[in-house]
Amino acid sequence: MRKIIFILIGVLISTTSISQDRNSIWIFGDSAGIDFRNVNNPTPIFSGMDGRGSSVSISDSIGNLQFYAYSNMSYALTTIYDATHDTMLNSQLIQGDGTYNELVIIPKPNSPNLYFLFNKGAVGFIDTLYYSLIDMNLNGGLGQVVEKNRSIDAYRVADCVTAVKHGNGRDWWLITKLASNPMTTFNRFYVYLITPDSIYSPIIQDFNNAKDVDLQKIAWHPSYDKFMLVNLRGLMAEYNFDRCNGSITLDRIIFNEQVGARAFWDASYSPNGNLFYVDITAINSGDQNYLLQYDLTAGNIPASCDTLDSTLYPQASAGALRLAPDGKIYYSQCYIPIGIGINYPYADSMRSYINENLGVINNPDVMGNGCNFTPFSFYLGGKRTYWGLPNNPDYSLGPLTGSSCDTLDVSTNDLTDNEILIFPNPVVNRCRVKYIFGNIKSLAVYNLLGEKVYEKINQANNVEIDLNLILLDRGLYNMQIQTNNGMISKNLIRLD
Repeated sequence: MRKIIFILIGVLISTTSISQDRNSIWIFGDSAGIDFRNVNNPTPIFSGMDGRGSSVSISDSIGNLQFYAYSNMSYALTTIYDATHDTMLNSQLIQGDGTYNELVIIPKPNSPNLYFLFNKGAVGFIDTLYYSLIDMNLNGGLGQVVEKNRSIDAYRVADCVTAVKHGNGRDWWLITKLASNPMTTFNRFYVYLITPDSIYSPIIQDFNNAKDVDLQKIAWHPSYDKFMLVNLRGLMAEYNFDRCNGSITLDRIIFNEQVGARAFWDASYSPNGNLFYVDITAINSGDQNYLLQYDLTAGNIPASCDTLDSTLYPQASAGALRLAPDGKIYYSQCYIPIGIGINYPYADSMRSYINENLGVINNPDVMGNGCNFTPFSFYLGGKRTYWGLPNNPDYSLGPLTGSSCDTLDVSTNDLTDNEILIFPNPVVNRCRVKYIFGNIKSLAVYNLLGEKVYEKINQANNVEIDLNLILLDRGLYNMQIQTNNGMISKNLIRLD
């Protein structure tokens, strides 16, 4: 068993502030994009992208585009473009798959000029999760790929790669799911912790209540303490997520899988989290695509369903739903010409109101017709869309201030994170906890369920812990350390 996936070596630079402007530029489809820097008047822009599905983009703290990437189904490769819409230096032959949510950009913690691009690559039925590292200080500030196709894990990755800030406001959680052929029923999540130093081996959690299908999507609640999982087999299930320790717990299943009854494609919560929007994709010719709204506060959520829109397949095929910086939800559909069928890339002549516009839910916190869904109402300036919209995380998400995991600032007497040393960490058998400037009064270790699994009262400046004696399994734990100068929380990782 690997002890650590990869140690990232570099100078640690203090964290810089990141605003919502980092999600201000969307790039997607056939050279399409939207500039949200003026949220009251988003405007269409043009790009160098030509992809049917997965895309990601990131801007700087004042909203200027830094770079973007997309996966190309035709070549199973990922392409990275800089802010001038030219291919980024050393970005050739990066792995890809050609699905819809297979990419995500994560800023490297404590290194404001370094960025990870995580992606899945297709090698037969055994896919691999990869990352590339981009340094925006190079090539005159346009960036350059300095590492690429670094393997993290080898398994078939489902089409729902996502990321969310750790509760400390600095680190990140990368979340993926298992897809399988033939299909298994693990319903397995992989949760990777990304710190300034490392990408750690995943916390693996199985729920054994759904198939591990390729096409499934994760939609985050605006509080980021829960998410909804939907898939093509009709599953709609809401899970709680702990940003402190990476644990996932099942909250409720709204729809169990029922093949043929519904095929959920993509989804989005409303900004207040009370309503849920999901689209159903047509499977056979003559079927309808549907855009649905559910009331998550209703006693009977399935019965609260309101059909906002339907379109016929062929002609249209349901695509991505995304909550945008302007507080509206945008809806993409692919154009499927009758008698021609799915055709990627579009020919120059394949133009329609379907692929030259996005639908918009203008008031997504309002029930029923009050949500003001306007189909095919946002004109893309002559550019075209397919199924995808950017898979960008919330870069503005801050720490859970005052929580046990806000390890960057939880002290009562100026106790700082680097005054407490845990070594080695990750640990196999024994580790030592040391406080540089005083005594450790007590120490407690909690598992992913929040249960206390170890406690020691102490009056010295260090504590030795034998993990074999306290029977800690492999995984991530939270350590609460009380000193004579305050309390601090740190993560402990147990390896095999």
